Amino acid sequence: MLILRKLEIKNLNKPSIMAKENKAIEEKVSDDPSSKIEAIKNLIFGENIAAYNSEFEKVKKDISSKKKELEDFIEDTRKELNQAIDNLSTDINIRITELEDNLADKVEMLDTKKVDKKMLSDLLINLGEKINQK
Repeated sequence: MLILRKLEIKNLNKPSIMAKENKAIEEKVSDDPSSKIEAIKNLIFGENIAAYNSEFEKVKKDISSKKKELEDFIEDTRKELNQAIDNLSTDINIRITELEDNLADKVEMLDTKKVDKKMLSDLLINLGEKINQK
């Protein structure tokens, strides 16, 4: 309705042209809901709509670029964390293997000491028997 009034004010000197334009605009406005929205936007924002649209596009692009940067940062961080986990897992496996080897060496050394005690006791028994025989 506001569009029609604007047209009426502009075209006061041309009543027949104005009537034709009003009918055409009424048909467009009544048929297409998006044109109603566009008409309202034009009335509210006027000439500044292009500037607003430009600013909105800049903001959208900025948000999009920041989103991409954050996604890249998250992916890099994920890769670094996975690498750190792999390194830690490898270190733990190496230490476990070293501890197992160390434990096996200690067990073997204890077995050797036991054998040495048994061998020493056998030698002492043999020595004692030899002394008894003489």
